[in-house]
Amino acid sequence: MNVLTICRKELSSYFRSPIAYGVMFFFALIAGYFFYVATVSFVTQGLRSAMMGQSQPMDVNEWVVRSLLSNISVIGLFMAPMITMRLFAEEKRTGTIELLVTSPLHDYEIILGKWVAALILYAAMLSISLLNLLSLYLYGKPAWKPMLIGYLGLLLQGGCMLALGAFISACTKNQIVACVGAFGVLLLLWVISWASSLDSSSLMRVIGYLSIVDHLDSFAKGILDTKDALFFVSVIFLGLFLTGRAMESIRWRA
Repeated sequence: MNVLTICRKELSSYFRSPIAYGVMFFFALIAGYFFYVATVSFVTQGLRSAMMGQSQPMDVNEWVVRSLLSNISVIGLFMAPMITMRLFAEEKRTGTIELLVTSPLHDYEIILGKWVAALILYAAMLSISLLNLLSLYLYGKPAWKPMLIGYLGLLLQGGCMLALGAFISACTKNQIVACVGAFGVLLLLWVISWASSLDSSSLMRVIGYLSIVDHLDSFAKGILDTKDALFFVSVIFLGLFLTGRAMESIRWRA
């Protein structure tokens, strides 16, 4: 019950400020552009194939859906820090964090409430791009199961990024520092996969496995791989656990 109360409070704070509207607007703009490019590429390639006498139909899921899902995962690297930067940093700046940590609320209730609110906003953001894909049903018959699995992967990946962003926000009282710090960590977890492509040693493969982008590949293909799902859940747990340790330090200082 307390988790839901914190969640409602955070959602109200998001939509009382320009953060939610700004994030959703820019996400819709960029995702819409990528959808347009993927669709035009699909149509152009289809016309070119028809002119060359190729009768094999093109896969709209492969050309449009998978391409858009991959691009959205990269957009999330920029949007997630904007969502999480105020979760704890704003509370620390205004001094209301002391009221939270000295209240009867448990740390996990505060953390879960804030993280769930951020995840709901992220899901609302993803739903905008889903509207673009649903428009494909007006002109074709894309498979809906791979599409849903892909969005499940995006939501799990978003949960990872938000959990890590919440931890960074709990470590500072400056929202800009929280945003830049979270973006830096997420960017590192994106490019870290390049290490395994440059060196095939066991250590580099382990390091490359930590990439939160590569684990989305199976979801983007419409494959529900429990290994990748477990990775996302583990990173979410780790991020929330670290946030809890940061909250404990705040409680001791208060």
